[in-house]
Amino acid sequence: MSDDLFLGFDLSTQQIKVIAINSKLEPVLQEYVEFDVDTPEYKTQKGVYTNPKLNEVYAPVAMWIKAFDILLGKMQAAGLNFAKVKSISGAGQQHGSVFWSTEAERLLASLNPDQPLEPQLSPKAFSHDMSPNWQDHSTAEQCDYLEQRASGAEILAQITGSKTHHRFTGPQIMRVRHRHPRRYEETARISLVSSFFASLLLGSIAPLDVSDVCGMNLWDIPNEKFDEDIIQLVAGGGEDEKNELLRKLGKVEPDGGKNLGPINDYYVKRYGFSKDCAITPITGDNPATILALPLRPLDVIVSLGTSTTLLVSTPVYKTSPSYHMFSHPTSKGLYMGMLCYCNGSLAREKVRDEINAVKPSSDASDIWASFNEAALSVPPLGTTAEGQKKLGIYFPLPEIVPDCKAGTWRFISDETGLHDARNEWDIPLADARAILESQNLSMRLRAGPLLSSTGQPRRVYVVGGGSRNHAICQVTGEVLGPSEGVFRLELSNACALGSAYKALWAVQRKVIQPGVYESFEDFLSERWDEKTMINSVDVGYRMGVWEKYGEALEAFDEAEKFAANS
Repeated sequence: MSDDLFLGFDLSTQQIKVIAINSKLEPVLQEYVEFDVDTPEYKTQKGVYTNPKLNEVYAPVAMWIKAFDILLGKMQAAGLNFAKVKSISGAGQQHGSVFWSTEAERLLASLNPDQPLEPQLSPKAFSHDMSPNWQDHSTAEQCDYLEQRASGAEILAQITGSKTHHRFTGPQIMRVRHRHPRRYEETARISLVSSFFASLLLGSIAPLDVSDVCGMNLWDIPNEKFDEDIIQLVAGGGEDEKNELLRKLGKVEPDGGKNLGPINDYYVKRYGFSKDCAITPITGDNPATILALPLRPLDVIVSLGTSTTLLVSTPVYKTSPSYHMFSHPTSKGLYMGMLCYCNGSLAREKVRDEINAVKPSSDASDIWASFNEAALSVPPLGTTAEGQKKLGIYFPLPEIVPDCKAGTWRFISDETGLHDARNEWDIPLADARAILESQNLSMRLRAGPLLSSTGQPRRVYVVGGGSRNHAICQVTGEVLGPSEGVFRLELSNACALGSAYKALWAVQRKVIQPGVYESFEDFLSERWDEKTMINSVDVGYRMGVWEKYGEALEAFDEAEKFAANS
């Protein structure tokens, strides 16, 4: 048993990564492929193409397949014994969609192990060779239509867990139908990135995942089925068009630990996988992230990657247009609350680069040194002796929450109100602390209803690249004020790690009674060693500081509304 291996993949925006673990949760291998570097022939920038005129952001599906080929080769070169892999799960960047052709099932089932994947599948397996990316903002017309016809943002959030969002798959499918009617007509099946990846491994079109399907604006979460009224709005026309879209979407697998079937024989013959290696549902990157930790009530994960994301596990289905609710990826009766911001590391890096241009770091090996010094050398909110506070909004990309165009706004808040202060800041040095506060204040403003009556979390777990930066962690602790502190997950890729844990749970969970299994939370807690898995990186709650940020929330809310209406 200790020699058995379990794989968790992560098909993210800029990379495809993998972690192999053993039955003791110990990592055995980590590898990755970076799209811009390792598949340069596709000429992507940070894993995507952009068309600013149409607000489009998308990625070539063939690139992902080519990168998967390369990653499997790296794993083989690293000496991984594929025959010991008992199960595989994974994570896919959320909201991306893949449009399969009528030839897809045949091509997936007849792969030649003497050839790589990509030339066997692309382009014939796809009716549309591009996948809309979560950064896409091209669907404003479709979002407005759906929200109006579905009786507004509140009602849509009650049904699907979210109001309409540009990146969500329902509006994206609707836009493909409008803009590329022939491609839509030639589409046999529509996958999310997660189920697309599972399909590659199975050799047949995989069902949608019970959690990732919630990022479509199509799934009725309380009733666990597609909402046929919304489906008909997206499909256009009448009953026939609605039923056709339902056929294209296929089934949703309700059990996150289900054995979908053995791995395709292609991988057995080409790489030496066992014929019995189980493929389990692959979920979205955010649902996979919450599986990387045994979360308890009032615990929060803040993912500090390309986007900034706040995640919380809760038994309460409480919806709002201000955040997202998803079904939990493994545990029926639990839900995942989520805030997602496009402007995560991209916004922080923009300020960092502007600071480095005027004040280069004395330590050439640390490109964050000047940024961190600027962020920590001023008091919270940059408060002056006269009581004036600085509040900033930083959106180099159009933002999701709030729905806002790209731009930068700087304000002074005092007892007389909020004032535009673009000429009164020490730019860019004052931006260092202000951008970190801005991102955390926005999360605090919206996450409160998902936590206690006070809105204070018990613990904050930070993951992603930004979690390695002490200044980012400190300001996160100061603003969110977790009572037990801020902790960092030591393994760098929480998505892949959570996926690997799910792969292990899927095949080793105990059967409590027929059809009832040991919960993921109980399974992981029994094996979890906190001393080796996480590190304390900030004390969190500081008396008076958390309260001071609380007093600034009303002014910050006003600042966001000003930016959104500009």
